[in-house]
Amino acid sequence: MSSSYIPMVSPALLWLIAGAILCFSEAVFPVAFVAFMMGISAIIVAAIALVIPSFPVQVVLWLSLSTISIVGSRRFIPKKKSLNSIVGDAQEGETLTEIPPGKIGRVLYEGNSWQAICADHTISISSNQKVYIINRKGNTLVVLPEFLPSSLD
Repeated sequence: MSSSYIPMVSPALLWLIAGAILCFSEAVFPVAFVAFMMGISAIIVAAIALVIPSFPVQVVLWLSLSTISIVGSRRFIPKKKSLNSIVGDAQEGETLTEIPPGKIGRVLYEGNSWQAICADHTISISSNQKVYIINRKGNTLVVLPEFLPSSLD
């Protein structure tokens, strides 16, 4: 008759190991601090597990702490640049028709003809001119000419 001994691992140690794995995985596969925040929450729950032995309560605490920390950390993560950013990041197109001040014209962009309006409603853009697409409103592109008139510089 052989008896095998299976050592019991404390829940606190399991939470600590899970937290370390999650924090390390953030370093290997960055996912906007989500895994890191879940790992920190697991480490906090590891400390709480020494006082509160109920595993279901620990899981609820971990889920709650993870959710709060992930949502709370979002304010510190820089937002991605939008098309409204700098003209240097904008896509290029070419006017097919003149775009009068405050009016709509046509622009060739990615092989298709689009409605377009100039971002500065006081200038016009002549046809066959290179433009930068800086935004899109519905199916109308908002553009700026390659060279702005000297009065706007």
